[in-house]
Amino acid sequence: MPRIHLVVSEPDRTRYAAAAHREGLTLSAWLRAAAADRLDRRAGSEPFRSEDDVWRFFADRDAEAGCGPEPDWEQHLAVMRASRRRGESGT
Repeated sequence: MPRIHLVVSEPDRTRYAAAAHREGLTLSAWLRAAAADRLDRRAGSEPFRSEDDVWRFFADRDAEAGCGPEPDWEQHLAVMRASRRRGESGT
């Protein structure tokens, strides 16, 4: 396996090592997992390069949300009122 030399401050090394210990990992395994998590979070987060990219992004979000009209404001208010009533004592 290739090796990578990483230079960090002593306080950062201490924080990383403590986090690794809490998770039951070696520092090396914890750093690999942290790097993988960061790459996974950034996957698909390419910047928009054109107006078409923006429209495609919103079309994809609409498709994920499903079809149907957005609830009107009175429906939103009714949901909020019902939620508040669930926390009331009834007196």
